Amino acid sequence: MTNRQYSPSLFARLGMVLPALEWLRAYDRSWLRGDLLAAITLAAYLLPAALGDASLARLDPEIGLYACLAGGLVFWMFCSSRYTAISVTSAISLLIGASLGEIAGSDSTRFAALAAGTALLVALIAFLAWLVKAGVIVNFISESVMTGFKCGVALFLASTQLPKLFGFHGEHGNFWVNSGYFLKHLHETNPASITIGGLALAVLVLGKIFLKHKPVALFVVIGGIVAASLLSLDARGVILLGTVPQGRPPIGMPAIQWADLNQLLPLAFACFLLGAVETAAIGRMFTAKHGGRLDANQEFLALAGSNLAAGFGGGYPVSGGLSQSLVNEGGGARTPLSTAFASGLILVVVLFFSHLLSALPQPVLAAVVLVAVAGLFRLSTLVELWRGDRPEFVVAMAAIVGVMSSGLLDGVLIGAVISLVQLLRRASRPHVAVLGQIPGTRRFTDRERHPDNDLIPGALIFRPESGLIYFNVDHVCEMILDRVHAEVPPPKLVVLDLSDAPAIDLQAAHTLAGMADEIKGRGIRFQAVEAHSSLRERIRAAGVDTQLGTLNRLTSVADVVDDFQKQRANRSQT
Repeated sequence: MTNRQYSPSLFARLGMVLPALEWLRAYDRSWLRGDLLAAITLAAYLLPAALGDASLARLDPEIGLYACLAGGLVFWMFCSSRYTAISVTSAISLLIGASLGEIAGSDSTRFAALAAGTALLVALIAFLAWLVKAGVIVNFISESVMTGFKCGVALFLASTQLPKLFGFHGEHGNFWVNSGYFLKHLHETNPASITIGGLALAVLVLGKIFLKHKPVALFVVIGGIVAASLLSLDARGVILLGTVPQGRPPIGMPAIQWADLNQLLPLAFACFLLGAVETAAIGRMFTAKHGGRLDANQEFLALAGSNLAAGFGGGYPVSGGLSQSLVNEGGGARTPLSTAFASGLILVVVLFFSHLLSALPQPVLAAVVLVAVAGLFRLSTLVELWRGDRPEFVVAMAAIVGVMSSGLLDGVLIGAVISLVQLLRRASRPHVAVLGQIPGTRRFTDRERHPDNDLIPGALIFRPESGLIYFNVDHVCEMILDRVHAEVPPPKLVVLDLSDAPAIDLQAAHTLAGMADEIKGRGIRFQAVEAHSSLRERIRAAGVDTQLGTLNRLTSVADVVDDFQKQRANRSQT
């Protein structure tokens, strides 16, 4: 009897950590066909994308395959989103490539070890975020910041890939340095490189238009390899990918020192931030489209597991990939099992067929990367921000300039700081509504939004639309006092409606009391009303209840106004 009671409880607890235990129990065999077809399509998309992203990270091409393979074998067990596919991404890859060069120098072996070590640190950060249930942090970076960041990344990536497309080596600097170098060396363009790269680019663009979510990139890669062999492109000066090792990925702890961790930590945090925001955004998109529930904290655990596997499996940081996830959904996936099957297919390629990739022309790979990152540049979103919200447009442009001028890591940090500053600015300057009476009712609402509301002669009614905390209460009091002082003739009654204030701290309570004393010192009656029970308790604990008019749970704005109007009527009659 004890075992029967214990086992379901244990299984339920495991199910909270491993959602796969729950949905695998209800798995319908009819779903298997969709998951297998989606896996084939996803693997076909991931193979060239992983190679391209690895080149952005300045790593050997097989390392991109290792990261997708290891991360995909783990992510599906922990994730709460049905369609999200884990992968190396362009943004994180470029972040790795731009940040590790100064630490590793020209030592490619150390560079790869540091990249794997960064994945392990990302796993640790994600695991700690899951432990403290920090899913809310993904909301701290506004969509406008992410839009600007992605646009900046797209432009930066283009500046790194265009020289490869034209057949000459590029510079390793910021967007402006890379673009200047490209323009100065256009005369070095290799005709064969720009021809094969241009053809690949045209086919990819047409495929994106007419064959959405199909593995066009895979056929382009295969066509590039065939063309390189048949036309001897290397003899025409076209740079090829080079040797891609075949066999089992290296498994074990990367060769990093404790002293490296301090240098890697900012990079790991930036990778985690990018991965967390992107993965949660993808999950929210599919949840809105197909229904269900997304657990942002669970996605942190999935990121922790997949990055741990990528770090020990010779890869580098991974996260949910938007284009990869759309391919997975479009391929007919029914459950996260499709991503596990896709990883199995990549394993087969790594073990037996990776040597075939060595003849891939670099211009073709550059074309794959350019088309993949083109989706990051959202001109329509920038136009919408310009037309509808100029402050958010300025924020997006600041993120773009930050990425283009200061690099990916600084761009991420600039975006995070801007988001936090935005949040604090809005929280520190809450709207203080001046209320008017809805004609024919006893209800009062914001007169700025409803100009037909009636103002009460001789009375001003204010409603702060925020919690009252030490960093915003001064603004609230200044707004109220400025309006009271500007009123001609001065009001006889000031009412403070606290119905929209969910919380108040000790400093705010004393500041409100000081404001009330100043108003009453001018011969004006002051009354606070409609405070929630928690606010009333906090105000009484602060000892300022009497100064605010002795709050209770019965008196409303309408009651105070009625009493005020009766008193004025009585005085006028006498």
